[in-house]
Amino acid sequence: MTTTTQDTPGLTGVELAGSLPAAAVDAVLRAALLEDAPYGDITSQTLIPADARATAVLAARVPGVLSGGEVFAAAMKLADPAAVVELLMADGEAFEAGAALARVTGNARGVLLAERVALNLVQRMSAIATRTAEFVALVAGTGARITDTRKTTPGLRVLERYAVRCGGGANHRFSLSDAVLAKDNHLAVLTGGDPAKLTAVLRGAKARLGHTTHFEVEVDSMEQIEPVLAAGVDTIMLDNFSPEELAAGVELVGGRARVEASGNVSLATVAGVAAAGVDIISIGALTHSVTALDLGLDVELEPAG
Repeated sequence: MTTTTQDTPGLTGVELAGSLPAAAVDAVLRAALLEDAPYGDITSQTLIPADARATAVLAARVPGVLSGGEVFAAAMKLADPAAVVELLMADGEAFEAGAALARVTGNARGVLLAERVALNLVQRMSAIATRTAEFVALVAGTGARITDTRKTTPGLRVLERYAVRCGGGANHRFSLSDAVLAKDNHLAVLTGGDPAKLTAVLRGAKARLGHTTHFEVEVDSMEQIEPVLAAGVDTIMLDNFSPEELAAGVELVGGRARVEASGNVSLATVAGVAAAGVDIISIGALTHSVTALDLGLDVELEPAG
């Protein structure tokens, strides 16, 4: 595969933390192509000569932030290993409507076979990057970090988490195996509804962990903060607190743990949440409710021989 990328930094001016693992991308693409063309593309096989060649341009219909260029290229190469893909903009780079983002030249049947899968993924990833960049811009200068959650599309988490980084955001724990995050349902089971037991049960749980395992606890009231902090947790999540309550919570924590804000954070409210002094703002909407960005693939058949 021949690819070229720009050296222009992303919208937020930060380098992407970690690239996409090729094996994970390949697994997603193979499953998607098998779903879309389990026995081949009978339309192209019927209408398009086997030796026909095409050039296609990935074009932006609206402004945004790119994510998934390499995924687009890999999809085209999986359908036609001889395809030449040129990435005209880098992941994390902002673009305007009408911009050419990538160009592919190869077998026409291969281009058409990969078209929908490639577009579906790059449109969704770019939508996530674009939305994340909007949130990041609104908290600039506050010290708060915008992070995602586990509310991702099953099977696409590695791509969607990468897209968040393309938009200048950070990633929360990748899976249930990566860190302890005790939420309200866990605490209800642990304490039987008795808040007086909270510190003791959390201390006992923390004592059973390895020293490198991060321990976070969610609270939904000011009264829970001191008992949770007394257990020596690393991060305390203030769930569905108002900006005023968040500010009071940050003051009460007083640097004894990281403070994360979560719960129905929107573009309209995120600046107020950040101004409360929290360290982390986790937002499920970065991944669970974005609308695919309007990108198109303009295909032209090359003249015969």
